[in-house]
Amino acid sequence: MIEIADPERALAIAYAPADRRSALTALFALDERLASIVAATTEPTIGLIRLAWWRESLEKLDREPPPAEPLLQALASLFPLGLTGVALSEIEDGWAALLDGDLDDAALARHAQRGGNLFALAARILGDPATPVAAAGEGWALADLGHRHSVPDVQKRARQKARGILAVAPIATWPKPLRPLGMLAVLARKDAAHNDVRRQGAPGRLLRMLALRITGR
Repeated sequence: MIEIADPERALAIAYAPADRRSALTALFALDERLASIVAATTEPTIGLIRLAWWRESLEKLDREPPPAEPLLQALASLFPLGLTGVALSEIEDGWAALLDGDLDDAALARHAQRGGNLFALAARILGDPATPVAAAGEGWALADLGHRHSVPDVQKRARQKARGILAVAPIATWPKPLRPLGMLAVLARKDAAHNDVRRQGAPGRLLRMLALRITGR
């Protein structure tokens, strides 16, 4: 069974329509799997090789049956919803950017694109591919990096960029089906604004997510 480790992502998925939850779980589980590779990497070259395996495996799903890997099998089941292996594989580049040389502005932009791709694919799963959510996804990815990364300068630059993006993201105008993504985006705004230690799943954060779920704001 595919599960999500992050309690906030799990809560957001729990408020998606029942028939879309397993698809969203598989999508966000892919992001978590790639994140775990980067987190466990002590030698960048080895980490990039492991990430490349996932990229190639995802691309192969467009032309071959999935191998006996539960997550790849779950991801292949998303194709009737309009997703493709190539589209899923693009998430990998955002994680590779953290291992592939200096974390300059270009690398941060690559990592931000990972969030944009993830939100866009999630919106397709939720049945609303037309609403522009990618920019908010980019801000969400950068806000996450601003708390995830260990280098203070990277944290500062990532949060600064996230603030600029999320300040103009029209989250309150998103239609109701996209509120699971809005729940994540409003927390990203908070994370981008503060450098306090982030406590994933803290009661106040979960209440903020529920407020967005109920009111759209």
